[in-house]
Amino acid sequence: MIGIGMVGHGMMGRWHSEVLKLRADCRLRILIGRRPEPTEKFAREFGYDKCSTKLDDLLGDPAVHVAVIASPSEDHASMAIKALEHGKHALVEIPIGMSYAESAAVVEAAKRAGRKLGLVYPMRMMADMKTLRDRIAAGQEELRLVESRFIIERWENVGATGYRRSWTDNLLWHHLSHLVDFAMWLTGSTPRSISGHLPAPDPKTGTPMDVFVGVSTDREQSLIFLGSYAGHRPICDTLVLTNRDCYQLDAVSSSLTTAGGTTQLPSEQVDCAAALCDFLDAVRNGREPAITGQSTLSTMRILQLVQNAWDAKHGIGPIPGRVGPRDKEGRPGDARFDFAPPQGHDDIM
Repeated sequence: MIGIGMVGHGMMGRWHSEVLKLRADCRLRILIGRRPEPTEKFAREFGYDKCSTKLDDLLGDPAVHVAVIASPSEDHASMAIKALEHGKHALVEIPIGMSYAESAAVVEAAKRAGRKLGLVYPMRMMADMKTLRDRIAAGQEELRLVESRFIIERWENVGATGYRRSWTDNLLWHHLSHLVDFAMWLTGSTPRSISGHLPAPDPKTGTPMDVFVGVSTDREQSLIFLGSYAGHRPICDTLVLTNRDCYQLDAVSSSLTTAGGTTQLPSEQVDCAAALCDFLDAVRNGREPAITGQSTLSTMRILQLVQNAWDAKHGIGPIPGRVGPRDKEGRPGDARFDFAPPQGHDDIM
């Protein structure tokens, strides 16, 4: 019986709890939330043994084997590290951290502790895309271009469940992380040049509302990512162009369009459940999960370089969703930026 400690009861906490409640090999041991009343209500709904507003109550419980970190983004890294240091396996909602340094620190903590570390990137769990990735890796299909867009309206601090948050999301480190990770995973390439743009913080929200990231790879592939919280309707799609076909994923309609027509795909919730179940299987069988922390670091490096350029222009003070000034690797502090290309990059714009 795998004892589960859940941190957070927003949309992902709910999605994961719905899956875990039905698994005969898991016990919902403890739920951690910020406010007692909604935390207690959620714990009763899903049958958690107990609940608390203190993370230490999860960390000190020997019956908890797996910590699922579904808290606000800026807490992911610190909570995951604490869980790993207390001997728990950790499944972390994305992003793994709000900087490259935070992300790498979580990966190192898992190595030191000898515990499993997994991430929930649902696009990696799509069966059609896993098959496409296998063909690309085998040289049976050649990828040329990936173009992704994530556009929603978020002028108020309300999440997907309609719940008013006590924290503010971050377009670059959260939603663009999905898109960049998918492209890096699909191509298996190394970034060669990186460009990006974030505007100044919006006066109303206090955070950049749009983002562009462009990457060219060592295989002459072009990867383009656009995001906005200022949309008038939701757009979330990815176009993958190869020498054999054009694959267009639409997350809003859960569909895949190719030369052969349009087919319906499982929902994002189903793919998130697949990532969760894969991680539990990895813990039980002593193997690596499908989505490791190490495999996400190339994405976090790309995001860090875009953040560096923004910080150099606008300053490195805190903005919503990203707490405190940081140095060029994302560590807290006021270090100057030198913009020397990291190993594996020969051109940074």
